[in-house]
Amino acid sequence: MAGRKGEKTLNLAAVLDLNEASALRGKLVSMRGSNLTIDASGVERVGTLCAQVLMAAARTWEDDKLSFKFSKVSDAFEKTMQLIGVNFDHLLSKEIRQ
Repeated sequence: MAGRKGEKTLNLAAVLDLNEASALRGKLVSMRGSNLTIDASGVERVGTLCAQVLMAAARTWEDDKLSFKFSKVSDAFEKTMQLIGVNFDHLLSKEIRQ
């Protein structure tokens, strides 16, 4: 899970549903205080509760003045976030912005 010094990487589960929301929150809480890169390349389904957990975490990292970005996203993740009205373009790493 560790990347560069002071930076951690979180690989998201394939299914981000109601059952995963609590576990996702726990993982994020344990990584607080470090710059964080999210790998969503393996995500097949996203529920609104997990989307909310991710966006709340992004805000927390912003308030803490730390980096919170997505390094990779699957088509399913991107399309679902757009469908539910979550704009996360500003959280995409420069390599994957279009």
